[in-house]
Amino acid sequence: MGNLFEKGTIALVTGGSSGIGQACAIDLAKNGAYVIINYSGHKEGAQETLDAVLKAGGAGAIIRANVGVEEDVNNMFKKIMANFKKLDILVNNAGIIRDGYLLMMKKEAFDQVINVNLGGCFMCTQAAVRIMAGQKKGAIVNISSTSGITGSEGQANYSASKAGIIGFTKTVAKEYASRNIRVNVVAPGFIDTKMTRANKELLEGKYLQHIPMGRFGQPEDIAHAVTYLASDLASYVTGKVLTVDGGMTM
Repeated sequence: MGNLFEKGTIALVTGGSSGIGQACAIDLAKNGAYVIINYSGHKEGAQETLDAVLKAGGAGAIIRANVGVEEDVNNMFKKIMANFKKLDILVNNAGIIRDGYLLMMKKEAFDQVINVNLGGCFMCTQAAVRIMAGQKKGAIVNISSTSGITGSEGQANYSASKAGIIGFTKTVAKEYASRNIRVNVVAPGFIDTKMTRANKELLEGKYLQHIPMGRFGQPEDIAHAVTYLASDLASYVTGKVLTVDGGMTM
């Protein structure tokens, strides 16, 4: 089977310096896309992602922008248009956590998470749709979470941001389907990343029993779902939530 993406396909992955974002960038590149890897503060990680893309026979570049800052987002998309004149795929993956129980959570922590996770998704999607509407084609995949579907203790801010992404996605999908722009969500469950590995024993003790498949997922499990939704294999799929969680939320 050949590449899923035709030559010249340009993809942007936000938060591409580690974990799920890194896996998405590599998988898109393996399937023929030229991948622009966004990072905010972890340039070394973004370079590692690019090195992995090149090693896999793909092509790409890195670009710095804090997706929670409007000026950064605007400048990032200006650079993309100046260099590539188009954008075919956007993966909104960048996100942060500032966990805490409701009565202990400061408003600043709530606002930070909403601003980056949901606000960043809004600003990047808006900028991408401006480009894609002119092309009359594009695919956007937003990374939510099972926390946005079921809620999660200690994550009022994170769960709210990820639930917001789902409602936002469905709205944009309805608004721009006529322009041949598809917008979908991948909602990961517990994925084996550096972030979860730091609390692996605690998380396994608390959540593993609720996962029918009996294991945490790998970043590549999410990447494969993203690549599918970004490709023409999913040409009749829009406004949908693909939950990749080992059966935890069924």
